[in-house]
Amino acid sequence: MTYSVCIIHASRWRGWVHQGFLVLAITAAFGASAGHAADPVRIGVLTDMSGVTADITGRGSVEAARMAVEDFGGSVNGRPIEVFFADHQHKPDIGSAIAAKWFSSDGVNVIVDVPNSAVALAVQRVAREQNKILMVSGAGTTALTQEQCSPNGIHWTYDTYGLAHGTAAAVVEDGGKSWFLLGADYAFGKQLGQDVSDVVKAKGGTVLGAVWHPLDAKDFSSFLLTAQSSRAQVVALANAGGDTTNAIKQAAEFGLTRSGQRIAAMILLVNDVKSLGLDAAQGIYLTTAFYHDRDEASRAWSKRFFARVGSMPSMLQAGVYGSVGHYLKAAQAAGMQDTGAVLAKIHELPVNDMMTHEGRVREDGHVLREMVLARVKAPAESKDPWDLFSIVRTIPADDVVWPLSESRCPLVKR
Repeated sequence: MTYSVCIIHASRWRGWVHQGFLVLAITAAFGASAGHAADPVRIGVLTDMSGVTADITGRGSVEAARMAVEDFGGSVNGRPIEVFFADHQHKPDIGSAIAAKWFSSDGVNVIVDVPNSAVALAVQRVAREQNKILMVSGAGTTALTQEQCSPNGIHWTYDTYGLAHGTAAAVVEDGGKSWFLLGADYAFGKQLGQDVSDVVKAKGGTVLGAVWHPLDAKDFSSFLLTAQSSRAQVVALANAGGDTTNAIKQAAEFGLTRSGQRIAAMILLVNDVKSLGLDAAQGIYLTTAFYHDRDEASRAWSKRFFARVGSMPSMLQAGVYGSVGHYLKAAQAAGMQDTGAVLAKIHELPVNDMMTHEGRVREDGHVLREMVLARVKAPAESKDPWDLFSIVRTIPADDVVWPLSESRCPLVKR
């Protein structure tokens, strides 16, 4: 097995970060002949290489895509597979420009990952206009499969509805009746905040207020003071990545939990907890589609990922692996690279990998799979540096997706 690396727009490999339009193409050779090079299958990983979600997507997402290509065998119907990646910088205009170029000029067949909901929505529009495929792992807004759903878009790993109905419901049932929202001021944070509010109120709780911070905020002092003064039992964090970890660290400094308030992180990944440490994160509930120590399949795959990346995979990175693998199965089953035929197979084939067992893709593009409610362990409970979560219970798939009977997606038949 060999790799040929073509650097499209970066002068050095260190361009993993701080390159505005970093784009690399990695061709999995696997013995493919030069005659196939003119007609490859191309996968674009549109991700965050240097920003607030780089640890939970970024380089790990690229490696996850490579692993899926390797595990598939490196070719589809005799065509070699190439993996491109680029940094969208959390800007919809940059993300959509990269997607348009990939689709129209570079022959990319499918784009995966796309952390940041605003970027994902913009790229989904481009994919529909150019009749290409988008499989989102990193973004969470329900708009991707609701009002702005697309026949070309697949929402692969999670959404804000599932996170809210898993975590917020559990915390209310555990006695957290009054809530205050601290969220990121863009599509993902606003949608997650709305979903949390809906669940809390439906469970008999109250939401006392909300504050919204800019993406990649460094100073949460004013937001936390407002949350503290609300005297809400629970402060819900409707943000992600570095914003979540910074908010939790600074909440500890402000003594929120010492004064009796609880932190509920609506999306918290293993990488976040590793960065925070168990002293700061212990006891926090979370909902996830993947945990590296859940079963033998997840442990075996995560061990391989760790050997390449140096950290355990987030559910977003695991989702990239699963989405690429499913796309390749669909492309092979379709026997061609025709978008319509591949999309039909994406919906038809069951979803099976190290994080999903007999899942399926609904007509609105949402993957239906069970998730788990977990709790961050106390330091005394942890047996090794990555032993971070206790699984509380499994959440059935139907409980973590928007009911089709209430769908606002035009693709859903009435």
